[in-house]
Amino acid sequence: MLRAMALRRIVTAEDPILRERTKKVSNFDASLHRLLDDMLETMRDAPGVGLAANQVGVPLQVAVIEIDERITELVNPRIVRSSGEQVDWEGCLSIPGYVAEVGRAAAVTVKAKDRRGREFRIKGTELLARALQHEIDHLNGALYVDHLDSLDELVRVGEHDADEEAGEAAG
Repeated sequence: MLRAMALRRIVTAEDPILRERTKKVSNFDASLHRLLDDMLETMRDAPGVGLAANQVGVPLQVAVIEIDERITELVNPRIVRSSGEQVDWEGCLSIPGYVAEVGRAAAVTVKAKDRRGREFRIKGTELLARALQHEIDHLNGALYVDHLDSLDELVRVGEHDADEEAGEAAG
């Protein structure tokens, strides 16, 4: 029997779970698959391009990203290589209504597992590199605002000159 996916509540910045390091996944079972499916539906509904499990109140090393209709599910991800620099607008579903210009690596390679526990590597540049770093930051208890010198650098969505998608840049 197929189970319908469910929307989960996205927690906001004041929730302490966002500042905790998440735990490694050791069981690649139906509950993990349900979590990944629900996270994808929740992220799409928000809408965003990435979502980490702790953003829906689950303290596990799990994230989903969807860019250009390509879905990436990350379990126990870690950045193994990064290079270059990029600065672009970034937002977060847990800090709704705001964006800021954030510096990130221009290219990253991430090692992770899929929903069945198989290890893989993904290389990202541009928006994918930014989303990978943003979601892995979440799993380590960090938010994109931690990369800013001051919260005064936050800009209300619609009050900046970046593309409209910038507010959706990441989870």
